[in-house]
Amino acid sequence: MSEPKFENLKGTTTVGIVCRDGVVLATDSRATMGYLVASKKSRKIYSITDRIAFTTAGGVADTEQLVSMMRAEAGYYAMHEGTPMTVSACAKMVSNLMNSYLYYANLLVGGMDDDTPRLFFIDMDGGMIEEKMVATGSGSPVAYGVLETEFREDMKTEEAIPIAIKAIRTAMKRDIATGNEVMVAVVTKKGYRELTPDEIKKLA
Repeated sequence: MSEPKFENLKGTTTVGIVCRDGVVLATDSRATMGYLVASKKSRKIYSITDRIAFTTAGGVADTEQLVSMMRAEAGYYAMHEGTPMTVSACAKMVSNLMNSYLYYANLLVGGMDDDTPRLFFIDMDGGMIEEKMVATGSGSPVAYGVLETEFREDMKTEEAIPIAIKAIRTAMKRDIATGNEVMVAVVTKKGYRELTPDEIKKLA
């Protein structure tokens, strides 16, 4: 029997919340190979443009390839159309890629379309659903326990960030494939910003 490959690392919890002024995305930083914690610092939040970001859950190689492809496609789109790619256009392109090719991944695509925050969940088959609040990955059932209780529409990002952190930290307590650090990013009209570890610790 062959040894598991590093690019097949998987296991995670990701969270997305639509707010009045933007979108909050949060993940853990653990990647696993079966029962082995293969990485404690796996990146699962990526900026695609200054107004669009992904969270990724699934195979590391697949998700990194999708991120690289969509960064390039967003650049081509801006040059061809003369305007930045929208969140909905980005999500639809990812959906088409997932439907056409076998990618082991679930993604959240969030950001700002002009003044409107938007968030899409895309599954392995390319199914695309727009959501106001969503969790993915192995720890998502636990994260939903927090989100369903504390989420409310029309929150501001500063109110939603502690809820997203709590959802990830709660999943860490019950899901062995979720763990180590919490990562958080916010997309608003001002652009994409990742919170520092110190900021996250204070809010947690």
